[in-house]
Amino acid sequence: MRFHRNLRGCTVPSRRLARLWLGLVLISLVTGSACALFLWSLDRLTRMRWDNPWLLFLLPLAGVGIGLLYGRLGRRAEGGNNLIIEQIHEPGGGVPARMAPLVLAGTLVTHLFGGSAGREGTAVQMGGSIASLAGRLLRLEPADARMLLMAGVAAGFGAVFGTPLAGAIFAAEVIAIGRLDYRVLLPCLAASMLGDIVCAGWGIDHTHYHIAAVGGTAGGMLDLLLLAKSALAGIVFGLAGALFAETTHRMGDLFRRIVPSPLLRPALGGAIIIGLVHLLGTRDYLGLGVTSPDPGAVTIVSAFTVGGADPWSWWWKILFTAVTLGSGFKGGEVTPLFFVGACLGNTLAALLGAPADLFAGLGFVAVFAGAANTPIACAVMGIELFGGAYALNIAVACIVAYLFSGHTGIYLSQRIARPKPPFPSVPAGSSLRSLRALRSAQWGRIFGASDGR
Repeated sequence: MRFHRNLRGCTVPSRRLARLWLGLVLISLVTGSACALFLWSLDRLTRMRWDNPWLLFLLPLAGVGIGLLYGRLGRRAEGGNNLIIEQIHEPGGGVPARMAPLVLAGTLVTHLFGGSAGREGTAVQMGGSIASLAGRLLRLEPADARMLLMAGVAAGFGAVFGTPLAGAIFAAEVIAIGRLDYRVLLPCLAASMLGDIVCAGWGIDHTHYHIAAVGGTAGGMLDLLLLAKSALAGIVFGLAGALFAETTHRMGDLFRRIVPSPLLRPALGGAIIIGLVHLLGTRDYLGLGVTSPDPGAVTIVSAFTVGGADPWSWWWKILFTAVTLGSGFKGGEVTPLFFVGACLGNTLAALLGAPADLFAGLGFVAVFAGAANTPIACAVMGIELFGGAYALNIAVACIVAYLFSGHTGIYLSQRIARPKPPFPSVPAGSSLRSLRALRSAQWGRIFGASDGR
């Protein structure tokens, strides 16, 4: 009898584990396929926009359509990546299944008509939405549902960028600043790898970047001067990541304050984008910005060549993206961060006398590390994308950028597990959203006292 009871007691965890791994396989297959559909559609629609420049003038109307779509069906899905992070911290109502089709449609419309946005947000939200639905269907316990949700994030990230190791670490690192959740690394790695394999199996290819191995540790010797330049650039990259995050948040606050109607906000944002295009006389800052049919355009790829970016290209991409996302269009922040970092790295390389391709690559991942507070994931991503010849330079740039970006970021639901060393007084456990509200209140009191005097 005792043996039978013990045997029954052992079968319960086995069934629980089986359901969890069944969920992992299912969400990886579905998320990888969804990312393949998304990337295929994004490529086709981007080419359609290139062939039909007049589509840009319909951007305000497209914004109204996105506002109507989310106004009628969005509800909690409007929370996006922040909702997923909140559900991982405190499981509640879950992530609505409609988030996946809504963000897919919204992002594709944004890119078709010329909005400046990325693709990571779409992939992560699709993965999180699919994982949450699978957790409910399999009736997983809260701890397992939380793990599956993080695995969905990993599957989406790994599949959309073709970086499975970075995808797994990103899902475990992005939840809380200063802490990496090792308990979920194995399921996240499995989901990220399978999602990437499925996406590639559909014939999706990712952009390839190359950094020439002419120094660093490639020849077996450490270039200390180049390493010092990488650290110095990391400071600038961290400040740029913080600037990107704060500009995007403040732009959203401004749009909500001056335009109460959620339908008219993206219409105004679209009109501003059109105005900026005509003011600057270029369309280089529309869409993803990875490549362009114009051989003289500034793109992420061109930033890896000497003179491939204008000195202020990084700033204009920040502004275009902040207006696009702040006014209510859909998409991610990460690919625009890649653009900002690569162009800023190209500019710094000219100032510091460093290789343009190397510093474009450092900026590519380090600005993202500062804005997302994920230095380990971004360092691993840099090694996956560019190879290991400059692994030490990549790691130094990402870690320094993380430290100098402060307690701000693109994901306001991130919580602070351990404050960054330059700011030990920041209370652990608080979210970036609460810290941002506290800073705003403090500045309000300062300016209010000044007005009183």
